[in-house]
Amino acid sequence: MTDVTGPVFVLFGAAGGIGSAVARLLSERGGRLLLAGRSPDKLKALQAEVGGEVFPLDATRYDEVDAAVDRAVGLYGRVDGIACLVGTILIRAAHQTSQAQVQAAIDMNLHPAFAAVRAGARAMKDTGGSVVLMSSTAARVGLPNHEAISAAKAAIIGLTQSAAATYAPIIRVNCVAPGLTRTPLAQPIISSEPAERASIAMHPLGRLGEPIDVARVVAFLLGAESGWMTGQTVGVDGGLSTVRQRIKV
Repeated sequence: MTDVTGPVFVLFGAAGGIGSAVARLLSERGGRLLLAGRSPDKLKALQAEVGGEVFPLDATRYDEVDAAVDRAVGLYGRVDGIACLVGTILIRAAHQTSQAQVQAAIDMNLHPAFAAVRAGARAMKDTGGSVVLMSSTAARVGLPNHEAISAAKAAIIGLTQSAAATYAPIIRVNCVAPGLTRTPLAQPIISSEPAERASIAMHPLGRLGEPIDVARVVAFLLGAESGWMTGQTVGVDGGLSTVRQRIKV
């Protein structure tokens, strides 16, 4: 076990577009990181930038998520925060969506979030800490052709609220709900100029999100600055979920 002075964070989906931005930001602020995700090569490349420990895993497997958190405790003596930044995007009308696709949306979005809460509760029940989950604007406002992913992401909001009640006042549990953000995962949606223009037009602030926009909020929710917040879902979506745009005539 290494004696550490900075806060210790476990990041699931660390090598993704948002996850890597979170890792860089926390590292800049003195955090000690355990970087977990599917791709060892991407994790090692990120490790070269931010330090920390690499832990390849399948975040849909609860035992592997438990093992990652146990590894962080073994290395650093404690865990102060966990962020689950694992997820997928599926844009398809319900009548065109198979049962297998719905199951995949649940497996790749809800199960990693539940596993992170479960492991975090075990690791931080005596010492306290923060868990941050990732939902989507699609869970808070009706968007066409988002039925499966909206259902999976809405479940994460319900999980956030219930877990916040269960583990208060020791562990805080909050959630971030981004709008469309420029990540490799979202690239197919904005691969053409007309599609990108249409996506931008949906957001009242007139642009798509950048990974750092979401990362700043995740880091805030992990840290002491948000110490009186729990059970919250914070929209980082350029106003998409709450602001009605002015009709131009």
